[in-house]
Amino acid sequence: MRAWLCALALLAGCGFHLQGRVPLPAVVRAPYLEVPDPQTDFVQSLRHDLLANGVALAQDRTKASAVISVLADAVTRRVISVSARNQPNEYEVTYTVRIEVTAGERELLKDQEVTATATYSFSEPLLLAKGHEEDILRADMARDLAQRVMRLLSRL
Repeated sequence: MRAWLCALALLAGCGFHLQGRVPLPAVVRAPYLEVPDPQTDFVQSLRHDLLANGVALAQDRTKASAVISVLADAVTRRVISVSARNQPNEYEVTYTVRIEVTAGERELLKDQEVTATATYSFSEPLLLAKGHEEDILRADMARDLAQRVMRLLSRL
């Protein structure tokens, strides 16, 4: 019993939180989300994470407690290896997001870039499956980036 209580005390003291729940400061409890494209994987993941944490997204920028601006939201893909027949064997996918957070004239979080990178193999006969694999990787990277942004927001 004592060991169990000690482990619980250690977890509470180290900042452990259940996945998906990040304690956010009051200044970002009713933010306005300013995005160039509301349908990207990252924006959808960030919106989901904010709502899951009890945040009430403001519909009007002037009534928001803060403005979370997504300045860049881009996915790039590059070939990292080719076969003897000059066909791509492996790709690297990079998802890059830039955000800043302001409250009125005050800058709470200066322009921050967050990046995730993943690689996947490519095979011409498996073209459809490999295209789907890239979509899954992109969605996973977007969720990872959204969680990293949530941790940044929790430190404001």
